[in-house]
Amino acid sequence: MGADESVNVGYWTRLEDGRIECGLCPRFCKMRAGQRGLCFVRRAREDGEGMELTAYGRSTGFCVDPIEKKPLNHFLPGSSVLSFGTAGCNLACAFCQNWDISKSREVARLSAHAAPDTIARAAERLGCASVAYTYNDPVIFMEYALDVAEACRARGVKNVAVTAGFVCEEPRKRLFAGMDAANVDLKGFTERFYAKRCAGALEPVLDTLKYLVHETKVWTEITTLLIPGENDSDEEVEALTQWVGRELKRDVPLHFTAFHPDYHMLETPPTPPATLQRARAIAIKNGLHHVYVGNVRDPARETTLCAACGARCIGRDRYEITEYRLDASGGCLACGAPMAGVFAAKPGTWGSLRLPVDIERYAA
Repeated sequence: MGADESVNVGYWTRLEDGRIECGLCPRFCKMRAGQRGLCFVRRAREDGEGMELTAYGRSTGFCVDPIEKKPLNHFLPGSSVLSFGTAGCNLACAFCQNWDISKSREVARLSAHAAPDTIARAAERLGCASVAYTYNDPVIFMEYALDVAEACRARGVKNVAVTAGFVCEEPRKRLFAGMDAANVDLKGFTERFYAKRCAGALEPVLDTLKYLVHETKVWTEITTLLIPGENDSDEEVEALTQWVGRELKRDVPLHFTAFHPDYHMLETPPTPPATLQRARAIAIKNGLHHVYVGNVRDPARETTLCAACGARCIGRDRYEITEYRLDASGGCLACGAPMAGVFAAKPGTWGSLRLPVDIERYAA
């Protein structure tokens, strides 16, 4: 199969009227032959015999990033990650910060072609500890992501899903079986917000989080973008953080990040730093151990503290590691308590560098 060819995919049902219903995500798009789902990259075949992924082998670009940018603060800190995504998305967030990629409908013009082993080879040669499926959502290009993940694991490279978690039960199991870590974008904590601003639903995302934390070994962190007047009330933050502590685990890291005006919400003001700080304080009050702020510079609230003794274990200034006080097994140097997460014997030294990659240089 060439890198730019479509590939047949599963998770579909033929309806009585002849249409194909996609069962990948809870949107359940219904398509006639040749039609695409809302995600744009999954299409009913022209012959009506199932569905195909039109984005297989096509990416909107590759870049080496710090792992903290995903954001993941407890997964191989300081390491570098080769990041890529495709066009399309299965949500329609009015505030999308990557709308030029996720809402793209010009796959051929925007895309670099890369076979799975080419990506794994590039990650290995660039010294990346992991590959991240990001920028849009690996759910919609799951078959491609899993082929890349298999090639990466054969070379000792780990896999990271950056996802909204809007996926059905069976494909969810298949996707995360290939992942080592995930950051799940919990966009808000009301069905109203998901319906109004994302054209989606909250409950499936909560199901994904519970599945990841309680039924897999995938290291999981959560990000919530706080948007003024939309999902940033104290009441909503209270409900969200209480749910994380009650239904997940108190040591699941939670990132509150700042919104900036973009896409269809250009009139909404940026998130004030005070809003992030207040949300973090509420989360800590509710017993969460590791709560961070993002998209702003706030070293004091980017620092990882020991949940047992309160010692500073990892200092950060945005994407730079400024202090590292964990032993080779990930224990606090002050008291020996294990830190929740996945840690190497030593932290990485990648820093804040962002390195665009010409993936074709690594083709066989």
